[in-house]
Amino acid sequence: MSRKLRKTISNLTQRSLITHNNPMSPISEQYRTIRTNIQFSSIDKQYKTLLVTSAGQGEGKSTTVANLAVVLAQQGKRVLLVDGDLRKPTVHYTFRVSNIQGMTSVLTKQLTFEDAVQKTNVEHLYVLPSGPIPPNPSELLNSKAMEALVEDANSKYDYVLFDSPPVLAVTDAQILSNRCDGVVLVASSGRTEKEEALKAKELLENANAKILGVVLNGKETNDRNYSYYYGSK
Repeated sequence: MSRKLRKTISNLTQRSLITHNNPMSPISEQYRTIRTNIQFSSIDKQYKTLLVTSAGQGEGKSTTVANLAVVLAQQGKRVLLVDGDLRKPTVHYTFRVSNIQGMTSVLTKQLTFEDAVQKTNVEHLYVLPSGPIPPNPSELLNSKAMEALVEDANSKYDYVLFDSPPVLAVTDAQILSNRCDGVVLVASSGRTEKEEALKAKELLENANAKILGVVLNGKETNDRNYSYYYGSK
């Protein structure tokens, strides 16, 4: 990888983790609002395992889940962010960790769960990168080994967050949603079509997912900042 490309990736990841790099910014405050709304949704039942996904590509789901993980960790909670996108993983780029081994290594019994988890430079936040991209992502996510991994993670962390491929692209998000306590659907202002968002919602509900709300990102305000909003389904 060239030095120029490494610098470009570094700049992109620095901007994407705004809650860590600029916690006093208006956008960071919006992420804290999302955190609060999710926690208020947990009054009757605690939502420990959360899936963050979107209808299509490029709608900000990976940025949203990474920053949500950060603001949860900033409360002193032990948080694990799992890269469940076994097709186009990004968590290792965002947090600058190795992806030589990861979740697929655990699912194929090449590595223990404890050895696959990596600490980040954000206090209380850990990540489980995707690991090597497999030929059969959906089958791995729907396996007994995946069920055991989720249970193991649940017992060791206060929150377990999953990034996943877009709902309309493949079935992976539906499979993962069925293993999680709640789902946050991300939409992009001016990009996500209403029909696509409704279709994604329908597919998730057909998988018995509990949709906690929708994050709308990329909404330009009068001060030209980008805000993130959280709303009911």
